[in-house]
Amino acid sequence: MRIVDLHHVQLLIPPAGEAAARAFYSGVLGMTEIVKPPVLAARGGCWFRAGGWEIHLSPVPDFRPATKAHPGVLIDDLDGLAAILTAAGHPVDWDPHFPGHRRLYSADAHGNRLEFLEPIPPN
Repeated sequence: MRIVDLHHVQLLIPPAGEAAARAFYSGVLGMTEIVKPPVLAARGGCWFRAGGWEIHLSPVPDFRPATKAHPGVLIDDLDGLAAILTAAGHPVDWDPHFPGHRRLYSADAHGNRLEFLEPIPPN
């Protein structure tokens, strides 16, 4: 047995939070929304894909944003993403403490923490 790759990360959203999630994940980050299978679509939520991984957003009645736990997403233009996030009203928190990478944190439309990393090319 071996782990092959990452398929998806699931984050929680508040009930009826799909529109704000779509505005952020599709509108701001440019991810493609995936049509959920009918049996799962009945539960609400929405799924998005980009760069070989997916994020699944599920509504829960007692929603609290994940403010520490987070997906770490590799990006090829961290400065460009920072500009997009800032322009869309999502503050960026730069953190220089990850060896071999530049990184920043931001949050989605519901306050879930997201980490974005860009590898530093070797000298």
